[in-house]
Order: sequence, then C-alpha cells, then structure tokens
Amino acid sequence: MFSSKQTPSFADSQECNTYAWFSQRAWVEIDLGALTDNIKQLVKFLTPQTQLMAVVKADAYGHGSVTVAKTVLEAGASWLGVATVPEGIQLREEGIKAPILILGATHTAEQIQAIAQWKLEPTLCSPKQALIFSDTLEALGDNSFIPVHIKLDTGMSRLGTDWQKAGDFVQLVQGLPHLNIASIYSHLATADSPDPAIMQEQQRRFTEAIAQIQARGIKIPSLHLANSAATLADPKLHYDMVRVGLAMYGLYPATHLENKIKLQPVLQLKARITHVKTIAKGTGVSYGHHFIAPKEMRIAVVGIGYADGVPRNLSNQMQVLLRNQPVPQIGAITMDQLMIDVTSIPDLQEGEIVTLLGQQGKEQISANDWANQLNTIAWEILCGFKHRLPRVAVM
Repeated sequence: MFSSKQTPSFADSQECNTYAWFSQRAWVEIDLGALTDNIKQLVKFLTPQTQLMAVVKADAYGHGSVTVAKTVLEAGASWLGVATVPEGIQLREEGIKAPILILGATHTAEQIQAIAQWKLEPTLCSPKQALIFSDTLEALGDNSFIPVHIKLDTGMSRLGTDWQKAGDFVQLVQGLPHLNIASIYSHLATADSPDPAIMQEQQRRFTEAIAQIQARGIKIPSLHLANSAATLADPKLHYDMVRVGLAMYGLYPATHLENKIKLQPVLQLKARITHVKTIAKGTGVSYGHHFIAPKEMRIAVVGIGYADGVPRNLSNQMQVLLRNQPVPQIGAITMDQLMIDVTSIPDLQEGEIVTLLGQQGKEQISANDWANQLNTIAWEILCGFKHRLPRVAVM
C-alpha cells in the first residue's frame, strides 16, 4: 500500500483513468520523488556548463512520457530526447516548451512540416536528408529557419554520416536555406563495457571530425556524445550536453558504474492476488503442467501475465515479493495471470498486493534481475510493460 506520504495519481500513459488505482488488478507505480532525486544527482555530477538531456522516448522507457518530462524539467533537465515525431508532438500538446530533439531519422514532407509546426528539432544523418529538409521547407514558403542536429557515425554503424566526411557534410548543411546547425553529436556503442578501448576510439574519431569542421571556419554551437553509461564512466565525455536515459530511471547501465552516484529505481510493478486455493500432491499447474506439486500446496493466482509485459520465459524461474518476503512463481506464466507458491503464508487473502519489480521491506527485485535471468537488458524489460497497466504516479 502507499504510505501516508504518498499521493497516488494516474500518469499520462494510463488508458483507463476512470478507475481509482486501488481497483486495478495490476499497475506500474512511478516514484516521482525518486525520479526528481536521480535528476538532481545527475546534474550535480556534471560540470555547470554541461546540460542534461532527459531521454523520454518509448513512453519514457515505459514510465509515462508526459509525467516524466514535466518532472525532470522541473528537477534540472533542460532538453528532452524522443525517437519519433509523434512522441515530440505529444509533449508539445501537453504544453511542454523545452527543446525536443528527435533522435530518429525523418525524411517525408509530412514529418518535416510537423517538425516545423511543432517546433521540434530533427537529427540529420546524410546529405540527401538535409537536401530534402531544405527543399521541403522552401516549398512551404516559410522564410524561418529550424534548428538541426548533425549526427556522425563514429562506430555505432547505425544513424549518421561517416565521421571522415564530417567536414563536407557540415559545410553542405551550413550552406542550405532554412537550416541552422544547433549541435553535432554521435553515439557510443560500448560505453557500458569495462574495457574502454572502443569507446576511446570513438571519442578520438569524434574529436578528429570536429577538428575537420573547425578547420573550415565553421562554428559549432554544441557537442554531445555521452549516453547514461558514458556520463557515469568519464567526465571527459560530457562536452556541452549528455543524453541520459536509463540512469535517470534509477538503473545502472553496468555493474562497474554503480559506485559513481546513488540512483533510486523509479518504477515498481505490482499486482493483486485474485484467487487462493489448496492443491494436492501431484497436481499440475498451468499450461503444459511444467510444474507438478511435490506436496500439498497453497497457491495464489496473481492478476498479471505476459500480455502485460511479464516475460513468459521467466516461468518457474522468478520470484515475487509478498508480505516482505520472496515467494516463487510456479507453472507457465499465462496471458493475464500467473501462479505463486504461498504455502508459507496460510492466512493469505484475495486482494493482497504482490510486488514483481520493486521493494518490500528489505527485499528488492530489479529489472536488471529479470534481464540477467533472460540474458537481455533492463531497457527491454522496462519498455515491455503494456499500456493496459495503469501508470500510477506517487510522490
């Protein structure tokens, strides 16, 4: 339950907001106090001249983009990063006026018109894309300029122009009408690795590309390179701005970075027990009977499943927290429900709250725990929680 200091409210990504939080079978709880503290810790970690971009793409990694965006801007972030034009429009429609960088590539006339209309800031990855932007804006008959951010590929092999062609690319963009260069940036591929060799090589390439550009007499307003891992790993990577995603949500990109600053997980995943029963020894549980009761057992059904984002591959592997203690999940996780062994809690009642991710008492389960079990990453876990789960904001 919420403490007396917590005031629950629905965050923006929740769809069924006519229901009170306590009527839900399952929900995602977002601790805005922890989010605020994480941002303040990150800002304090940076030099005063380095700005913080809060990455709120993918519905703020499943946390609720509008609520998160408003909270982090109040806490000290000065920029927002999204992946798509609709994500940026959603924030503008909610009255958010901070600069918003679209991290993905955009090419169509419709996208470019929307970027101009909603005062978003695009990423330019190639000369062809830059020409499309300039020609489209010219056809609109608007003499205004839009800020653009040039991305260089220094080793990620994803978006961006080859760093060795940086001088030509930036000079082209500088000469095009309707475009103002706002920043030049790149993205690191291995910043979360304990071995910094590849990251250092990418920084060397970035530095050389910037030197190419400056040798042509082109002034660069802003440089940025660091994601969460690089932000924590090395202050020399901070430049004029850092782009922080996972860390602001309270998770570390790698274990060797955990001693840098103190972060608090923002998200908890909770659900209610919907049914309690006793089963006999030898009884199979759930689809496929991949769990057979070794003795008479008391089991509980929890109202959450893989359609909500609980990975089915965790079946018979995960634990949940109940009454401040871990209890095992048993049987195959189903679309809307999963079963747990509550033999040790004989007086358990329907309606009690189970914590799947988060903390109860001294016990804690994190998205990194699930990720390690599944040989994946915490980013994927957080982004997997579906919108039928209300996002409940607490302070």
